[in-house]
Amino acid sequence: MPEKLLVVEDSKPISTVIRQIGEALNFEVTIAKSLAETKEILAKSTDFFAATIDYALPDATNGEAIPEVLSHKIPGVVLTGKMDDDTRQKILSQRVIDYIPKENSQAFLYLKRILHSQRTNQNIGVLVVDDSLSARNHIIELLKRRNFTVFSAENGQQALEVMQANKNIKMVVTDLEMPVVDGIKLTIELRKHFGRDRLSIIGISGATNGIHSARFIKNGADDFLRKPFCPEEFYCRITQNIESLNNFEQIKHAANTDYLTELPNRRVFFQEGASHLSYYKKKQIPYALAILDVDHFKQVNESYGHDAGDHALKLLALYMRKHLGKGLISRLGAGEFAVLIGGADHDQIHVKLDDFRREIAVSAIDFQEHQISMSISIGVCFDGEGTLTEQMQLADVALYSAKENGRNQIIVSGEEE
Repeated sequence: MPEKLLVVEDSKPISTVIRQIGEALNFEVTIAKSLAETKEILAKSTDFFAATIDYALPDATNGEAIPEVLSHKIPGVVLTGKMDDDTRQKILSQRVIDYIPKENSQAFLYLKRILHSQRTNQNIGVLVVDDSLSARNHIIELLKRRNFTVFSAENGQQALEVMQANKNIKMVVTDLEMPVVDGIKLTIELRKHFGRDRLSIIGISGATNGIHSARFIKNGADDFLRKPFCPEEFYCRITQNIESLNNFEQIKHAANTDYLTELPNRRVFFQEGASHLSYYKKKQIPYALAILDVDHFKQVNESYGHDAGDHALKLLALYMRKHLGKGLISRLGAGEFAVLIGGADHDQIHVKLDDFRREIAVSAIDFQEHQISMSISIGVCFDGEGTLTEQMQLADVALYSAKENGRNQIIVSGEEE
């Protein structure tokens, strides 16, 4: 069942835009045009993931709908055409996610970002480090409104222990003045272990000396906030830093993933394969390195078109995950793949590879009006000597032998005719 979004809005054009945003994010959208309709809806069901709340409704001109929605523990984003400071303070004094002025189309883009992040933030851990209980709880409360998973520590030493125990922490918000280990020392220590693509650090301080922001940034922090800060600025800084981390992850994913099959690419195979190989040898774990190649793949492209070839490779990757999912699988290029798999004896690994080969050989791939038949040749090296590259060369020689001997078969290195 899709999650539900409640839209409290009397303007039909605006509610239509918000409905489109909600449905684009796969929400089931319910619209209330007044406070009375809102109460009627909430009397029947309160299982809404979030709500957007218009500040001024025909029967609630002074924000009365806000506490009505929040009283049911539904996270709410307030949209308002009123821009005066009293209205702003009134809204922010309540446990709202945020408020958005109805100024232009940017308001709706910002709303979409908020609704999207409310879903994804639950997978992000944020560590709050401050020796002041009240300051710590205030920040924790703000973060929980945005659905983050929150951890806390009283000083830098505790923070390092929490980081070690919780691998999903992606952001640290740390005060400067703390006993045992202060914020600057904590930042320096964190940067020894976590790069900017893995962890964002925001320094905070109530000190009036302007040098502290520079000290934090120069020692590895990504951002700085001076206490006391307003919730709006806090949320903007948090959101920007989380989005920067997400951009790093997207870039890393694009650099390490084959665009077509979503398998790790050749670069990743050589990077991770060497460490896998070292681990297998150190622990004396039996393993196999296999090179797999689609027989006559060029003919598939020439006969049915490159779209058909691409479709076949995508399905081939699914079959590989099914049969060889515990191994390191990579597309090397064109119709060639590499697999490094360990933890089973040689006979078991051979059976896995052969089951995969057999299923491909008997399966017909449907594409448009065509049924495409394919087969796979495999060269495999068991517990080989030398580097990853050297073992790949041995597997490649065995693959060449499989091709020369008729294709659609497995040849083990050292057993070539």
